Amino acid sequence: MVDVQTAPHFLHEKFVLESPSISSRIANENTPTRIEESTSDEASKSIDELTAKEKLAHEPPSFDESHGEAQVLYLPPLLSSLPHSHQNELPVAGQEGVEPGKNAPLRTETHLPSIDPVSLSLHRALHKFKPLDTQYASRPYGEAFNWSTLELPIDEEREWYCVAFRSKRKPGSESAPLYEQDRLAHEEAVHRGGLIMYWYGVPDPKTGLNLATCVWQSRKFALAANSGPQHILAMRLAAASFAEYRLERYVLKKERGQTGLTVYPYNGGEVGW
Repeated sequence: MVDVQTAPHFLHEKFVLESPSISSRIANENTPTRIEESTSDEASKSIDELTAKEKLAHEPPSFDESHGEAQVLYLPPLLSSLPHSHQNELPVAGQEGVEPGKNAPLRTETHLPSIDPVSLSLHRALHKFKPLDTQYASRPYGEAFNWSTLELPIDEEREWYCVAFRSKRKPGSESAPLYEQDRLAHEEAVHRGGLIMYWYGVPDPKTGLNLATCVWQSRKFALAANSGPQHILAMRLAAASFAEYRLERYVLKKERGQTGLTVYPYNGGEVGW
């Protein structure tokens, strides 16, 4: 049985991994670590305080026969809202390939405290982020999404830190409390800084496997999110929901002289800033 105090939440850099049978299909890239419990009063914030707009960004994904392939392929990314000083730099629907309507990216209520120029370019490019097909949950991370077709200015260069969470839900597990707490953890991470994008998929209707991912300005920002009380509560709720889970870490790189992005396995050390 998974310890409810050490269950994983994919926005976290560290967690305890127990009996991850999903590893038979996905390569093991984890370094299990126990997370210390927080007693902050912030963790008791009521989910009733969520606004309708905030809830929309974290509606639990579902899959049934009414879901067409287009809906699965074009789940929108959830981008962190830019600092107030950058609000005039957002792409406009219908321009630069940004799709209007239901497939347009969602944004957080909370704004990032800061963002560097190259990460701002990535933020703009991620408005067009999407999985390549319906089998993304079982594909290698670098082949699951349209990384190579996202375009940044040719003269820019940078690395970012990515975390992927592969999972399989327990049959009959309740979604609403998990996803509502997930929203609180996400907004908390944006407030602390560094989280550029969060994306989650729809469970495969045959295998039940799912894939979620987030992109950070640096590994240090991802590590700092570990101590957030809302993240720790989200981890506890996850214990009762996931039958299988695995955390993977990657480096997203933009090289000078190229416009696309490349994904590499994370092999240690600092990434980004």
